[in-house]
Amino acid sequence: MGATGLSADPEQYRTRLADQPDEQLDAWAQELMRDMAIRRGVLRVIADFRKAAELSEPDFERVFASGGGPPAAIGRDVEGRLMVPAVTLYALVPGLRSQVADARPRLIEYLVENFHDFVYA
Repeated sequence: MGATGLSADPEQYRTRLADQPDEQLDAWAQELMRDMAIRRGVLRVIADFRKAAELSEPDFERVFASGGGPPAAIGRDVEGRLMVPAVTLYALVPGLRSQVADARPRLIEYLVENFHDFVYA
């Protein structure tokens, strides 16, 4: 696999991700969150992560806080959408690992779901 871990298509990418150690998946997921927050915004990162990781709003808040994100930083935008500061998104990865038994496939799903955006970042 190349240094970026990218592949020709999402299914090949999923297969290659499955061969990676947890530490690499975690690093790529955190980097993707940072890059996508810059390109598409924090709200989109939260929505994409919640969908891929199958998290309700209360689940998201629990995962965020258990990963080291400050609970007091969880808020809502003017439209009522769940919001956290961009610099704290990294907390979702260790939080997911600490809260759900199947965090690995959920992180892989997050990476694969963003494959087309990630290849252009």
